[in-house]
Amino acid sequence: MPVVLITGANRGLGLEFARQYAEAGWQVIATCRDPDAATDLQALRTQHSRLEIEPLSVDDFVAIDALATRLAGRPIDVLLNNAGVFGPKPGADKDLRQNFGSMDYDIWAKVLRTNLMAPMKMAEAFVEHVAASAQKKIVAISSTEGSSASARGGIHAYRTSKAALNMLMQNLAPDLAPRGIVTAAFCPGWIRTRMGGPGAPLEAPPSIAGLRRVIDGLTPGNSGKFWLWSGERLPW
Repeated sequence: MPVVLITGANRGLGLEFARQYAEAGWQVIATCRDPDAATDLQALRTQHSRLEIEPLSVDDFVAIDALATRLAGRPIDVLLNNAGVFGPKPGADKDLRQNFGSMDYDIWAKVLRTNLMAPMKMAEAFVEHVAASAQKKIVAISSTEGSSASARGGIHAYRTSKAALNMLMQNLAPDLAPRGIVTAAFCPGWIRTRMGGPGAPLEAPPSIAGLRRVIDGLTPGNSGKFWLWSGERLPW
């Protein structure tokens, strides 16, 4: 039975990943900051005996190491770095702390820690678990906002964090190739979630189904690439 570990699985994309992988017969290790408050994830666990919930805040690197130790000896086929933060929103919230001239550098550091450094720490902590599996994949949810082709100004903390995440996943590909591990970054599209907002055109289920198909098709030959949920290769 294949195993997937998903960060940020209490809502949105992470919750939908957990649901679809559980329904497909995978063993799902779903992590979130506060399992007791994750009512939707808890409800999903009552439906799927193969789903387990682990507490984890990905910006707590000591906690990442502790979880890796608790799961020592367990192969993980897909390490799915989904947890992420957007930071202040300059749109409806009129919060300009990610914009030039109003940049909040403490917020920028926090966004980078969650969106960039945490996936690196997860990869380092769980590399032996992934190397011991059959599929050997480390993937991360990114965004076209991190593509140089989409640079439009503003939202610097979020956009630079996702651009750096794309570079990280490409840079990890040659590092991990000797272990047989494949890496990838993905854009799920603009989805109606708490982060994406109610005006987004895409629902989570088709996006996650598409992402799972692309993850299934990853090979050493296309390791390190940046993909849209539909399977289209993206520039970054």
